[in-house]
Amino acid sequence: MKVFIAGGSGVLGQRLVPLLIARGHEVTATTTSKAKLELLRKLGAKPVVMDGQDAASVREAVTGAEPDVLVHQMTALGVVHAGTNMKSERYFAGTVKLRTQGTDNLLAAAEAAGVSHIVAQSNAAANGPRDGGWDGPERDPLDLSSGFGPLVAMEPVRYLEEAVLKAGGAALRYGWFYGPGATDDQVEMLRKRKFPQIGNGAGVWSWIHLDDAADATLKAIEQKAHGIYNIVDDDPAEVREWLPYLASCAGAKKPMRIPAWLGGLLAGEVAVTMMTKAKGSSNAKAKAELGWEPAHPSWRQGFKDVLA
Repeated sequence: MKVFIAGGSGVLGQRLVPLLIARGHEVTATTTSKAKLELLRKLGAKPVVMDGQDAASVREAVTGAEPDVLVHQMTALGVVHAGTNMKSERYFAGTVKLRTQGTDNLLAAAEAAGVSHIVAQSNAAANGPRDGGWDGPERDPLDLSSGFGPLVAMEPVRYLEEAVLKAGGAALRYGWFYGPGATDDQVEMLRKRKFPQIGNGAGVWSWIHLDDAADATLKAIEQKAHGIYNIVDDDPAEVREWLPYLASCAGAKKPMRIPAWLGGLLAGEVAVTMMTKAKGSSNAKAKAELGWEPAHPSWRQGFKDVLA
């Protein structure tokens, strides 16, 4: 198939492109930076500079590629685009636009180009079922009243999911990424003792290795999956368990603990909620319907392997 990856130069895109090429697919991958064109070319993709917030730019890129499948991986997270402070207006601003305006632009271009299938990046990290704990099923749509994520971030995720499902596509709710390039910022903060545990650290997080996320995405593409899937590993864990473990794997001192009220002042209520109330997610549906099994079933060994 001809596969178009919007946001192909991101950490997940860089793992997905080689998988698709190895399977015999023809890949066009986009970036906002001319400096990354050669990177995408070396991975085997046809690289294109595209501005996801510019409808004309998106339409030109998509119609020019004439793809069978469009993969939406556009975000503006990470230190370069968003900084590290969730209290900052900048933190979510770019990603909000890419998940709303950017999604509209991609779907309009896909319709114009006759694209038959859409797969989009959604988010499991900030949403968990209120009832039944982490092993509850995917919610359709997202439960914005759950309080596990900021409305400014979750409203656009719901917008993206509803638009993609209406178009007959699949929304993949990835857990917290780790793997090459994905946790560098967090590890650096841990080594500088700038990543404390907030409050009781009882929030449950679900992680996913980039290679497992790429493999699940490949399966969703090739199977023309429809619906919502949590793409997470088998081992949801509380912050107070995985955070000191990650620090240990990184050769850093045990993270400091600060009270929730202070965490709210320093990092904002979003960070407090994520560290104290998040629920994690189940991957049972993805395993059953996509035939997917994570090669890294637990972050415990995965952290060791990545930071060895």
